[in-house]
Amino acid sequence: MTKLLFIQASPRGEQSKSIQVAQAYLDALKAANPTLEVDVLPLWETELPAFDGDKAAAKINAITGQDHSAPQKVAWDHVTEIASRFIRADRYLFAVPMWNSTIPYRLKHYIDIIHQPGLLWGLKPDTGYFGLLENKHATLVLTAGAYAKNLPSPAFGIDHQSTYLKAWLNQAGVTVIDEVRFQPTLLTPDPQGALAQAKQAAIDLAKTHARV
Repeated sequence: MTKLLFIQASPRGEQSKSIQVAQAYLDALKAANPTLEVDVLPLWETELPAFDGDKAAAKINAITGQDHSAPQKVAWDHVTEIASRFIRADRYLFAVPMWNSTIPYRLKHYIDIIHQPGLLWGLKPDTGYFGLLENKHATLVLTAGAYAKNLPSPAFGIDHQSTYLKAWLNQAGVTVIDEVRFQPTLLTPDPQGALAQAKQAAIDLAKTHARV
């Protein structure tokens, strides 16, 4: 059974345009694949521990092959538990608004917790990083208030949103990545019409994915 992890990076819940568009994609995908198992991760309602000294030390020891102290082991076990939920998924659906040209800090916090050596990536001194995730697929639903690909940059913002997410996923081994954009959400003469178009694009993409 295929498992999809739906990561919601907006704190606005049902009012979030990124979540609305992502939900349209998910509804269409589920309609075509009734056995799809969905795990919803609302980051703003989820406890995320601080990546503190013990966790940072445990990370370094994992990279260098050293044993963990007792506090470091507890910290690393906690990190592993959180990352395992991400690792178990076959597909990822991200609903991500643009904040200050990049991603919400809550999503960055989550990434900083789970993106760990031996869990999502490895490192070879001669060739560099390599991803540990295999046969995964990600769909990014991206919104932005002013930024859009067809508007001048940096005047209307800079896209550190999709570039960061794709670079991170690639480093973890996820190379099959699709995206749906609703940009801009504010500087559009027909907000509801533009939202409807974004939802339809998400539905069309889901129907394509259902055939794969």
